[in-house]
Amino acid sequence: MEFKKLGELCSIVSGGTPSRSKVEFWNQGTIPWIKIGNLKGKYVNEADEFITQEGLNGSSAKLLPKGTVLYTIFATLGEVGILEIEACTNQAIAGLSINDSKQLTTDYLYYFLKSKKTYVNDIGRGVAQNNINMSILRNFDIPVPNLIKQKEIVSILDKVSFILNKRSKELQLLDELVKARFVEMFGTLHDNENGFDVVTIDDVCSLIKDGTHQTPQYTEDKESGYKFLSSKDVMSQKIDWSDIKYIPADLHEQLYKTLKPQRNDILMSKNGVNYGVAAVNDTDEVFDIYVSLALLRPKEVINSIFFRCAINNQETKLQFNSSIKGIGVPNLHLGEIRKTKIFLPPIELQNQFADFVQQVDKSKFVFKNHLKIYKNYSIT
Repeated sequence: MEFKKLGELCSIVSGGTPSRSKVEFWNQGTIPWIKIGNLKGKYVNEADEFITQEGLNGSSAKLLPKGTVLYTIFATLGEVGILEIEACTNQAIAGLSINDSKQLTTDYLYYFLKSKKTYVNDIGRGVAQNNINMSILRNFDIPVPNLIKQKEIVSILDKVSFILNKRSKELQLLDELVKARFVEMFGTLHDNENGFDVVTIDDVCSLIKDGTHQTPQYTEDKESGYKFLSSKDVMSQKIDWSDIKYIPADLHEQLYKTLKPQRNDILMSKNGVNYGVAAVNDTDEVFDIYVSLALLRPKEVINSIFFRCAINNQETKLQFNSSIKGIGVPNLHLGEIRKTKIFLPPIELQNQFADFVQQVDKSKFVFKNHLKIYKNYSIT
């Protein structure tokens, strides 16, 4: 099979962000401006922000035609979508337009880029916000079978995607079930109809600390190296050990003297676009954490699973939103985390809720195993 460079087959451009200080670039804008969060499936046809023609002309943003394949190259790497509208993107997204439709189909390109997800996360530079540059993207080697074969591959992967989406929706429904049960048992913080104690996160923790602020030197030696987690590893509200980085033993010893994660600690993302996501450390693994994670050590008055769900609750997220610091990359300061308010119901009720969550998690585990099986299908 013939292989070609992606840059030979496509015109590839990056997006841009008009200056926020110039109201004429944004006010009453009509041109859709796409961000990573707008890539929610195969097709992209909605935006939640719009720019003006002045904003387009006065920035590095580019108007992309329908059919352009979008690919994320900053922060959340490897997300793909196909534009169904004319739109611009921010600089975290590259736009790929096929030069010759007789060589390459849009759907085939979409699935090829989807298959590069693990690869780009392995090579992505940076710690808090991984990225790949345009040169790396243009140099991707892409297998180019004839159009008939491309359509056969797309047909198979469309069927696999349908199953994946169905399983993903089932997982979402289980998450919604947990959220609904939380409200059913405890109500809302705003109304507090049950009269539960309202406390701050600081009140229920014996330790609140973030990880090292120094950029670590990683190692490929997993045998003698030590696991190193950042915010990307807790985005599913569980610690994801499948794509973690490792640091040398001497750096680990230095960091471990300062902070030793323990079983039942809460790890919460505090930097980046997905700040405020919490997971429970339910293992005895030895690892270190980066500054993008905060470690919250719960006291005996709070169940760690209940605590995780309370942090991931929408009312808590709204409090985080109002206290976020930083203009570029969002950053939750530890002081703001400490002041955040949550419920503190009787421990018996917390434990009852935690038992329910654990039963739901067992069902999620089964669905996730099904997802792993189908995700093995890719273009190679």
